[in-house]
This record gives sequence, C-alpha cells and structure tokens, in this order.
Amino acid sequence: MNTPYAEVIGDPIAQSKSPAIHAFWLEKLGIVGEYRASRVAPEGLAAYLEMRRGDPDWLGCNITMPHKQTAMALVDRVEPLARRVGAINTVHRAKDGALIGRNTDVGGFLEPLAERLGERHLFRMARVIGTGGAARAIVAGLASEGFTLVLAGRDPEKARLLLDELAPQGEHHAVPLTTFSDGTDFAFDDRAGCCDLVVNASPLGMRGQPPLAFDWSHAPPGSIAYDIVTDPVETRFLRDAHAAGFATIDGLAMLIGQAARAFERFFGTPPPRRHDAELRARLSA
Repeated sequence: MNTPYAEVIGDPIAQSKSPAIHAFWLEKLGIVGEYRASRVAPEGLAAYLEMRRGDPDWLGCNITMPHKQTAMALVDRVEPLARRVGAINTVHRAKDGALIGRNTDVGGFLEPLAERLGERHLFRMARVIGTGGAARAIVAGLASEGFTLVLAGRDPEKARLLLDELAPQGEHHAVPLTTFSDGTDFAFDDRAGCCDLVVNASPLGMRGQPPLAFDWSHAPPGSIAYDIVTDPVETRFLRDAHAAGFATIDGLAMLIGQAARAFERFFGTPPPRRHDAELRARLSA
C-alpha cells in the first residue's frame, strides 16, 4: 500500500519549514502519511498540478513564492476568501476529485492577534510593508478587522491598486517604501483605546535578502511589531522593535497557524496545537 502524502511547492523551496511542521504533527498523532517539499519552477506549475491530479496518494499541497497568484487559474474551484485575496496557498482534493484552492494565510496571520482583536478599540491602524502575495492576504485580513492601512512598497502605485482592490472601504494610504526608513519627530496623539500594528509582509530581512530599513520613531506607542519572515526567526526588524520597547510577533506564529488549517484539510483531523511550544523550539533550533 502506498503512503498518502501532501507537500509544499515553490521556487526556491529548500528553506521551507513546512515539512518539519507537518512531520511533527503526523508523528504526534501517529498518522501514516508524509509531507514533502518539491521545487516547481513557474513554467512547470501547470504540468505539476496535472501530474499530481492523477496521483491517488496525493492529498494536496501548500504553495509558496512565486506561485500563489498564478496557481489560481490552474485549479477547478477557488474558495471565496481566496478569490477575494487573489492568491491561494493551499490546494486540496475534494471528494469529487476537483482541486480546490484556498487561502489559509489570512487565518494564520490573524491567529496570534485574536486576543487583541477580541477587544473593542476606538481606532485600529496598521503600517504594512510589502505588496506581494502574502501582503495581499494580510491587507485583506486587516481590512476585514476594521484597520486603517498604510501600505508601503517600492512602487506606491502598485500599493494603491492593491488597497483599492482589497480594501475599497476606508481611508487607506499608499506610500513609498522609503517613507519609514528615516527618523521622524512626529508627536503621536493619545493611543489609549487604539490598536497599532507594524507588519513586515515583504521578504526583506530574510536570509540572503537586504534588511528592512524601518525607523521605530514611526511606530505609535504600544504598537505590535509583526514580521512574517521565518528565516531567521529573529530578524533585525524584530530585534530593533524589542529594543525600542515594542511587543513582537515572529513569522513562526503565522507559519504554524496557516499550516494547521492546511493540515486539517490534507489529513482530515486538526493538528495537536498543545505541542506548539515544542514545535517552535524544534523549528528554531
């Protein structure tokens, strides 16, 4: 009997922590199954999905850069949230054999903020850096939670179009990436009753990429710094935020949260989240 398996695809893919996460959960639950990593170049994405469609042991895949948007046109159905985001990061096979595209990045990103978002706020604002596939999910998720957004990108026009598409309600702002790189003497007003986030939704700060230049004088008092980069887990962005007195959330929080939602689709049962501390230690080793 062949072993059922799921996998993560992307280009590059060697750095992915997803196999370690899913293998950990499979081991804890005693499930017979595998989770692999497969490098799929952009020009080979359509052929890959057709090949996997015919493999009865294949349960689905997670999708990372650079396929999150292009894969949408190659599946049979796209769930409403993923269609609104305009990007999928998970494909699973339905009972009728159809390939379903969904987005677990939104839920994964919001998960570590759940307690804070359960509170009532007079005002919510998020400064978000990046305009790629992950940023789309983050913008859509934050807009749904009532945040006013300041989206920074290398191309402010792209940022503006993204906001108009994903967050048409509200007075959101698109600014150049350099807006936050130099210090400011702006005097923030009283932030009592407010919720402020600073989110790095870009690859900046990832191993092999330039660091993100962000001057923490741009962050209102009480802000939470959230970096979706997972390699390294402790980025300079987060170290500087901590040194400036801000609370921080690292990329493992979103990664584990989105993986949990995909795992349940692939293997038919929720992962054992009571072991999250052990899992984080293993991923950080």
